[in-house]
Amino acid sequence: MKNERGNSHQFQEPEFEGMVLIPSGTFKMGGKSEQSYVDELPVHEVLVSSFYMDETEVTNEEFKRFIDATGYITIAERDIDWEEMKSQVPEGIKKPADSLLKAGSLVFAETSEQVDLSDYSKWWRWTYGANWQHPEGPGSDIDERMDHPVVHISWEDANEYAKWAGKRLPTEAEWEWASSGGNDNNKYPWGNMPIEQAVDRANFWQGIFPVQNHVLDGYYGTAPVKSFPKNDFGLYDMAGNVWEWCLDKYDVTTYGEYKANGPINNPQGSKTYYDPREPLSPKHVIRGGSFLCNESYCSGYRVSRRMSSSKDSGFNHTGFRCVADML
Repeated sequence: MKNERGNSHQFQEPEFEGMVLIPSGTFKMGGKSEQSYVDELPVHEVLVSSFYMDETEVTNEEFKRFIDATGYITIAERDIDWEEMKSQVPEGIKKPADSLLKAGSLVFAETSEQVDLSDYSKWWRWTYGANWQHPEGPGSDIDERMDHPVVHISWEDANEYAKWAGKRLPTEAEWEWASSGGNDNNKYPWGNMPIEQAVDRANFWQGIFPVQNHVLDGYYGTAPVKSFPKNDFGLYDMAGNVWEWCLDKYDVTTYGEYKANGPINNPQGSKTYYDPREPLSPKHVIRGGSFLCNESYCSGYRVSRRMSSSKDSGFNHTGFRCVADML
């Protein structure tokens, strides 16, 4: 079949090799620590049915098989469509010059001094030619990174891969349950060991973000999958390395609605998008943190931490993993 972009897809039956069976369970979903953000609250009871989950993030090697089989072109490899983009910006913004709408993506750039951590533009650089094959832009490649997680992946890209593989993206309830390893009180996928003692448990930023990374975990950027211990469900890199897309639309009010409606079975997320910071942007949930996460910045490696990104955006710290339903 062909998708709306004209890319031909030949879908497969799901292959459960490389996947882990996650048992059903009931747990308290949401933030349980003093670090919890407003969108992690209130804590609410959720039942998740059994499902299979990729034991690792999708790697460059796996994603290349999808590209080779389908000819799919990722969002970061396409010139920007102004007609689509203008619906996400305030009315009255004029169309940029065509030269500014060329294909590219956002790449992290370490700063030379401490900056305002609320201003993301201080460490992200729009880079023409940056995409999954060229993570840092032209001149970079993935030849020695085939076992690293694929990056510069938008929600749309991840969803297309999942469909091709006969799988789907996880709901954030499934993701949080899987990340916890079945331990309802875990702050992190590895348990409750304080982050400053856990440099050998995940790939994250050790030092002063975004000025200096001491690289105590051995990796400045992404790490090969399985470089760190698996959690109690047998999953790798549920904290750090790259952010992972979830199926759910991001809505800051979702948890309040869940709490009001009592115990929820297999929640599928909000039916609408709502982020008061960027109300025009349709966003999906991302989970798990990345190699850039730090206590001073986002603490994204916490099991309950929710973040979001517009569905057509990719960064060099954003990837995904898939799940499959029980047959």
